[in-house]
Amino acid sequence: MGPGEGLLRREVDVFVLVAVRLYRDGIADALSRDPRFRVAGRAGALDDAHAELLRLPTVPAITLVDLGLPEGVGAARSLRSTWPMMSIVALAVPEVDDEIVQLAEAGVDGLVTRDASLAEVLDAVAAVVRREAITSPTVTGVLLRRVALLAGERRSTDEPSLTRREREIVALLGRGLSNKEIAQSLRIEISTVKNHVHNILEKLHVQHRAEVASVARRRGGLDGI
Repeated sequence: MGPGEGLLRREVDVFVLVAVRLYRDGIADALSRDPRFRVAGRAGALDDAHAELLRLPTVPAITLVDLGLPEGVGAARSLRSTWPMMSIVALAVPEVDDEIVQLAEAGVDGLVTRDASLAEVLDAVAAVVRREAITSPTVTGVLLRRVALLAGERRSTDEPSLTRREREIVALLGRGLSNKEIAQSLRIEISTVKNHVHNILEKLHVQHRAEVASVARRRGGLDGI
């Protein structure tokens, strides 16, 4: 049995925080008719939700949060801060890069876009119980691009950059020049070339001169040469 499957064998408590009453009642009704879920409470404003949640004997497993609330992403962040063990599914998520990233950073467990059906809302809740996530291709693309960007920033921070002189020497090493030929080309001492080569090998985490140019090019170390 996978994570969350046991929870779906019994009713999962869900709280509904949606600004528009018609929308709120529709979601609550759909949840109550699904044997997997039980509506633990509902509210149309963040302050009311806080008060209602504090009155409940147990914290619901999941809260559905409408991004149409005045607080927007702040509503999800507020609930996450107060009840860190409660999962949050954001409703009516606009497929805009910045807002999707803000929701992910706020710790939201599920994202349901504005054009989702009630059935898709229920499926998103069930997925969160299983510790999964159902997202649109657009949302998936945004999150993957964000991960790639963060990875690139981490690499640029963690890996020491090559100096201008070191990049020049890397380019010459890529042409197969010896230390003596590099020294003549750059009009510097051979001992200086040796020191630079030693530093380059350490920075790029390679052992052989033949590897230097390809590794530096892969990491962007030859930009501007």
